[in-house]
Amino acid sequence: MMVCVDFSALITKNFTQNLDDDIHNYIVDVLTSSQGDFGSSDDVFEAVGDILLEVDSNETKVKNFCEILFSNMSSESRNNESNGVRRLDAPVSIDSDNSVSSVSNLTGGSLWMAKTNENTLIDSEANEALADSKKVKKKDNGPSEPANASSGAVASQSISKKDAKSDAEGRNMSRDIHIEDFDLSFGDNILFINTSLHLNYGRRYGFVGRNGIGKSTLLKAIADKSLMIPSHITILIVEQEVTGDDTLVIDSVLQSDTTLTELRKKEKKYTEENDTAALADVFNQLELIDADSAPARAGEILAGLGFKPEDQKRTTREFSGGWRMRVALARALFMKPDLLLLDEPTNMLDLAAIIWLEEYLQSWPTTLFFVSHDRRFLSTVATDIVHAFNRELDLYKGNFDQFESTKNERLKNQKRQFEAQQQYREHIQVFIDRFRYNANRASQVQSKLKLLEKLPELKPVEEEAEVVFRFDNCEKLHPPILYLSEVWFWYNKENPIFTNVDVNASLESRIAFVGRNGAGKTTLLKLLTGDLNPSKGFRHAHKNLKISYFTQHHVDQLELNVSPIELIAKRFPGKKEEFYRSCLGKFGVSGSLALRQLNMLSGGQKSRVAFTLLNMMAPHFLILDEPTNHLDMETIEALADAITAYSGGVIVVSHDEYLIKKTCHEVWLCKEKGVQILEGGIVEYRKLLEAELI
Repeated sequence: MMVCVDFSALITKNFTQNLDDDIHNYIVDVLTSSQGDFGSSDDVFEAVGDILLEVDSNETKVKNFCEILFSNMSSESRNNESNGVRRLDAPVSIDSDNSVSSVSNLTGGSLWMAKTNENTLIDSEANEALADSKKVKKKDNGPSEPANASSGAVASQSISKKDAKSDAEGRNMSRDIHIEDFDLSFGDNILFINTSLHLNYGRRYGFVGRNGIGKSTLLKAIADKSLMIPSHITILIVEQEVTGDDTLVIDSVLQSDTTLTELRKKEKKYTEENDTAALADVFNQLELIDADSAPARAGEILAGLGFKPEDQKRTTREFSGGWRMRVALARALFMKPDLLLLDEPTNMLDLAAIIWLEEYLQSWPTTLFFVSHDRRFLSTVATDIVHAFNRELDLYKGNFDQFESTKNERLKNQKRQFEAQQQYREHIQVFIDRFRYNANRASQVQSKLKLLEKLPELKPVEEEAEVVFRFDNCEKLHPPILYLSEVWFWYNKENPIFTNVDVNASLESRIAFVGRNGAGKTTLLKLLTGDLNPSKGFRHAHKNLKISYFTQHHVDQLELNVSPIELIAKRFPGKKEEFYRSCLGKFGVSGSLALRQLNMLSGGQKSRVAFTLLNMMAPHFLILDEPTNHLDMETIEALADAITAYSGGVIVVSHDEYLIKKTCHEVWLCKEKGVQILEGGIVEYRKLLEAELI
């Protein structure tokens, strides 16, 4: 049962100033949807502390308030338990006969948590359309499925009584998923209307669409079963890193298999009790699930994701958030649920791990539904593509390359059909207008009018708006611009990170840094920017050189309680609103989007705001560290075009092969304490990695 705490009253009581309604409601939503997952006041602070600190910079006060919140949750939870109420260990489905059945046995910690932060801009006409669709859905199929409060999204769905009864009685054992005629919204934002999704067991579905269209929200709605899913189907979504504690990495993966964990506990117990009969039964069950091979299988997955054997025996607390996300992915791959949901899995990986994951998923035995904007990954892994556009879902057979070809051909055919029908209609209308008042032609006119009425109504083809990015050209500088000469760098002199590095970059440079995680790419970037000084050797930078540095950390640190216009006005004050709109418009942040608070924007939309800030610094050099994370494919294309057209120098650290191929003339490999220029570019680097994996 959800703990009942009046978060709104507590927030109002403790923060009476500078807290507008949007932020207030956002905090309440976060606390309400996630309260069951908080294990301490530190968890509460991690969830809402940064937002509250924007309102009141007194960190002690904010932490004390988080303790009050957690205390209230704990107190209410204890009251519920004393009244015979307990929190369920798994989601449940209540059928028409009021019988309750468990719908998931995949519990186990912080591998998945249902939180929804996806938001889009929707106009008033869309709201009217949703209202109309609700009226249509009031038919004899049965009641609409209520939204699950934990997701923050609102879902409605027409459900067949026959299917509901079949599922309740346990007669439907198919592992195919058919979600018919559903709507999905988030607050006032309508994401999907009267659309359907069909996932056949054993297929691998790539999910594509523009930033902010609702892809992540749909994944979360499926994961928490806000939409009707057969109760026997196990579902897992990877969206949060595992908790950093004293659990070994390899043990964290093994413990994700709750059946194996329970059997191991029984084995230990019966061994101590010398219960040979019970032990024999446990051994039989362990043999059925191939328990002896479990450590090797877990180790293979972790190795593929970049964990060395010695790293697998380190505790999870020793790793950063990005590496703990890899542990979460490893747990999911080890468990093999009926339906695995992945949201941008390549964002957390380097190219070596991506290549391994591509190979591994090609033999994935169950159903896979994943969001990705990596063209190669989609073309390699997906057997089908689900395309989100205009609040609908369209299914295309084949991988991403086939999808693009089919979609473009379909659009051409639709245009031809529409234009042909329009010409035919005009031809008939000319006849009608000419002889409308001619008594001798009255019967022919009536015949033509009936013919017009019978023609199927074809609508003009709707195409996605083109995305355009534009970096302002910089002033020219005379070379040399930037170089490192015989540079050494170390934190510990006995184990240097770089030795005798010589590299040079100019305003014409388009350079990609590649190398495995830990090879020193970030260190090399900081040596070039001057954030780190060489331990030995020399760094030269032109005296007028200005460098802008983009990282995902900078995106994550944007103020959330202001609009894009307010944010850049704070950073670059003294200009008119038209100027700020013009700057944002260069990166596709226009119209009402420029006025919406940043906490209501998707990750890709926030990145566009960060690119705007980057551009307003008028740099001579752009250093972009994983710039494609959260960007849709059309935006990545626009970014590539903008990099190509930019008059300054560019250095990119990215796992996106498409971006590197399209923009970079040089590829620098960080390896064995040095920097090697690969003449064959990113293609040569992929071949090197593939050879290592054989």
